[in-house]
Amino acid sequence: MDDPELKKELDEVDAQIERLRRETAQLREEIGQSWNAPTDMAERATLLTNVEQQEALIDDLQVRREQILRRMKG
Repeated sequence: MDDPELKKELDEVDAQIERLRRETAQLREEIGQSWNAPTDMAERATLLTNVEQQEALIDDLQVRREQILRRMKG
């Protein structure tokens, strides 16, 4: 893969990371706002699971980002 392709892939990964960070922050805010509200525990558990899954995805994308950067330098 040449540099323009790697740059495009890097840009896409960066955009995905940013989008997931915004979504995760929004979910955490929703959880925090509803923590004392009379909500379904199963719904709250689902929201927390979604946050954890998104954070794991962000970690995976960060690893991918580092791999792309190494390839661009190498």
